[in-house]
Amino acid sequence: MRIQPTSYDHPDAVKLQDEVQAEYVVRYGDGEGDATPLDPGMFVPPRGLYLLAYDDGDRPVASGAWRRQDENEEGYADGDAELKRMYVIPEARGLGLARRLLALLEEDARAAGRTRMVLETGTAQPEAIALYVSSGYEPCAKFGHYRHYENSRCFAKPLV
Repeated sequence: MRIQPTSYDHPDAVKLQDEVQAEYVVRYGDGEGDATPLDPGMFVPPRGLYLLAYDDGDRPVASGAWRRQDENEEGYADGDAELKRMYVIPEARGLGLARRLLALLEEDARAAGRTRMVLETGTAQPEAIALYVSSGYEPCAKFGHYRHYENSRCFAKPLV
């Protein structure tokens, strides 16, 4: 496997984003996927990072990103790095890719001076919740686009 920084709007990134959005529609049944406003500029270092993992055949199989957040009306705190677009295609699950991506994203956010990694997921993603809890994340006050949704779950992990 090869993991490399990529732009958020790269065709391989867009392909995986479309796949994860389709999965959200199936899991949550709302017909829209994740409506969090995102812009490619949010993931340009040092304000963030977007990673893609490729298999030996150069097929994109996993993604993950972080973006800078500071205190605002959506409940973020100064120094936050928000985890976004973590996804592994079904055929590549169970290989430890999500855990590898998560570690690289935490390392990069820490190097960029971020003090806490935060993420929002939902109750229909128990595998994601298990990954984050086993990686040292703890429940925190809700933040972000889905902070008022009952099935939203927010987690945080200090990076210092």
